[in-house]
Amino acid sequence: MSLLLEIKPILGLSDLLFGATMAEAEKTFGKAEESEFLDDIEDCQSTVWHYWQQGFSLFFDEKNEQIFCCVEIDNSDVILWGKKIFDFSEKQIIDLFKSKGISDFETELHEWGEKRLSFDEANIDFYFEKNILSSINYGKSEMDLPLILPN
Repeated sequence: MSLLLEIKPILGLSDLLFGATMAEAEKTFGKAEESEFLDDIEDCQSTVWHYWQQGFSLFFDEKNEQIFCCVEIDNSDVILWGKKIFDFSEKQIIDLFKSKGISDFETELHEWGEKRLSFDEANIDFYFEKNILSSINYGKSEMDLPLILPN
């Protein structure tokens, strides 16, 4: 199964929105190639579905009824706001976010050599190895605001 993947900051991945169930995720993307349970991060437990061939992993929050909460993606064809984001440099990503009204960011160089570029307002992190984008992690808003749906 080959499909166009679209990053939707704070909202979800393609047509799968954060807060979706595992059944909805499987309906959208099919059965995962691998599943694992992570509980090695303080106060965080997740079931992770890996779609290795498609280049992404979906995270489901164990403490919140296993809802879809986070994505890790390394698929170089993924798009963000109509752009193939893996073709962008760090500066181009910063400029893209600025064009969307998101100008606050931070960077961190990890001891293993990877550089992280974060936009907290969009709850998204970009990881670079040797100045080349290698992966993107993003999730639902950290603020637990009530979901208000139109009538």
